[in-house]
Amino acid sequence: MSKPVILTGIRANNDLHIGNYFGAMLPMIDMAKRRSDEYDIHMFIPDLHSFTAPIDHSQLQASIMNNARVYVAAGLPLDNPSIHLYRQSYVPAHSELTVLLNNFVGMGEMERMTQYKDKSARLSNDRVSVGLFDYPVLMASDILLYNAKYIPVGDDQTQHLEITRDIAERMNGRFGELFTVPEPVAKQHEFFGKEQGLRIKDLADPSKKMSKSDETGKGVIFLSDSPDEARKKIMSATTDDKASVNYDKENQPGISNIIDILALLRGVTPAEVAAEYQGMDRYGDFKKIVADEMAQFLTDFQSRLASLNDAAILTKLEESERAMNEVANTTLRRVQKAIGLRS
Repeated sequence: MSKPVILTGIRANNDLHIGNYFGAMLPMIDMAKRRSDEYDIHMFIPDLHSFTAPIDHSQLQASIMNNARVYVAAGLPLDNPSIHLYRQSYVPAHSELTVLLNNFVGMGEMERMTQYKDKSARLSNDRVSVGLFDYPVLMASDILLYNAKYIPVGDDQTQHLEITRDIAERMNGRFGELFTVPEPVAKQHEFFGKEQGLRIKDLADPSKKMSKSDETGKGVIFLSDSPDEARKKIMSATTDDKASVNYDKENQPGISNIIDILALLRGVTPAEVAAEYQGMDRYGDFKKIVADEMAQFLTDFQSRLASLNDAAILTKLEESERAMNEVANTTLRRVQKAIGLRS
């Protein structure tokens, strides 16, 4: 592949929610369609990352395929040869390169990773896996195997991108030019735009982002929720006692979050929504407007999802995986030769 590479993925386990859809998937699919003439676009399903926390293994295969189906229902074209949709575990070089790179990464570097510290603090010691500890090295392999320059990163992934750059520069310095070093975080934000989509907050607790790891699900609208379930969650959303619809994230985070959601549903800016409903004094009336539009969105989206041609999606996955194996194995072979495993 001669074009520079953009790479992104969304983890397979757990149900996807509207924050994943509007905040990550739609912006990336739009970017892929706009930039595929200049770049090879890798939209991969990082199924090996699914094991970094306890999961229901009986549901993983369905979750993996659901990720692919959601990408397509969201508008990812299957007929564009520059857009690649593949499952991480179907390219064994991801695993093998991780094993090799582990020997060139320090324990201290991994222990300093904020995500590891945060996630391990929520688990008992016997449930903190080596996979969770080693997650950044697997992520580095995901990136370095394909010479990816651009990777959209949120604030919670910036450390992982920087350790990827450190690993690439370290290996290049010792063994020659093995890897393309991805661009630093500042240039990633410049390339993609700092805000790659509004970050939707939890409906029950607008101080935190909407997360698919939320155990109660009360503040999260999943793409699989029925329209009625979504209505109830919006109507129950936390607001405040000011009785005035205003876009003020500091003083009115709950109602501002609902404005954000309506803006995403309509494809307009929050400022436009805020201007239309400025000062409306009945939160219930405003919530009903948003609940109705969310219900219609889910009805339409779930109809598209149900009508997909699964055979065509599987064909795209298999075609991409054949191409990705060629690229990844070339990189892996280069590393193996450099470190003395191959002649």
